[in-house]
Amino acid sequence: MPDDTYMRLALALARRGEGTTSPNPMVGAVMVRDRAVIGQGFHERAGGPHAEVGALDEAGDRAAGATLYVTLEPCSHHGRTPPCADLVLARGVCRVVCAMADPDPRVSGRGIERLRRAGVEVTVGVLEAEARRLNVFYVKHRTTGLPFVILKLAQSLDGRIATVSGDSRWITGDAARRRAHLLRSRVDAVLVGVGTVLADDPLLTVRSVAGRDPARIVVDSALRVPETARIFGPGRAIVATTEGADEGRARKLRERGAEVWRLPSAKGRVDLRALMAELGRQGFLSVMVEGGAAVAASALKAGLVDQAQVFIAPRVIGAGLGAVGDLRVEKVAEGLRLTDVEIERVGDDLLYTARVVSP
Repeated sequence: MPDDTYMRLALALARRGEGTTSPNPMVGAVMVRDRAVIGQGFHERAGGPHAEVGALDEAGDRAAGATLYVTLEPCSHHGRTPPCADLVLARGVCRVVCAMADPDPRVSGRGIERLRRAGVEVTVGVLEAEARRLNVFYVKHRTTGLPFVILKLAQSLDGRIATVSGDSRWITGDAARRRAHLLRSRVDAVLVGVGTVLADDPLLTVRSVAGRDPARIVVDSALRVPETARIFGPGRAIVATTEGADEGRARKLRERGAEVWRLPSAKGRVDLRALMAELGRQGFLSVMVEGGAAVAASALKAGLVDQAQVFIAPRVIGAGLGAVGDLRVEKVAEGLRLTDVEIERVGDDLLYTARVVSP
């Protein structure tokens, strides 16, 4: 069988770690000897064994002289676990096929070099594009220091997220809301503006599907969020505010278990670029912006959004709250462009996924 076949199996294994491996990448590994699969493994969770360990352990003594297919370059540094490159050499593997080199500067080709110096044949680049798409969060963080940002919207056909009275439950159907919770379970954090908290008092937890709860972030320049807000439940809650925000209010929020981050301001509001930089420094690989319209507009204008995921319901509301605030666009040609568009039906709604081209 060609290398592509075994690498596709390794990529499928890697995806089984979706939502549980951050801040590590998703990785899958397959051991092959005489055209037969003799071992499989994937990275299940941060701090747990790497994919290569599972595949090599399953192969046992048969690993000597076999080929290892792995979706990411074997690590060569000591982290929470020993270097995988050393384990590959110790087990006598004669060939390693990697989908891609690791963008982490601590690794970045060193694992490949270590194997080649020891006489192992190494092939790099098999299904590389697929591997990069699988770990787009990890690649963005390791190459820029910033998290991958998704803008998630749920709107009517005419672009409304609420009526004139502020009612927004529910614009999309059950299937779309379940998918939105699945998306939420796969990111490190969800982010909303304080207006959304004041209007809807959301939980921002994962429901209807199995998965972990992300950290919850509220952008609140003047610390208007009440201590009774439901986001201050179990799990990590962060209130991003400005350096001049009232310390008494900040103390009360900390007493509720929230982290209060004081960040630089831009025109009196929290500088979202500074917030994303801090999230990146703290190891967040991905953030989903869930609302409201002002925060969505600010993130888009700042060029922070990598991908838009928009649920569009077959419903017309008319006058109401628009999905995105004022982008100061005067001509159609000046509007933000979306590329790599994918459209999927989810129940009666459509899910529109696209890459956002930064201004």
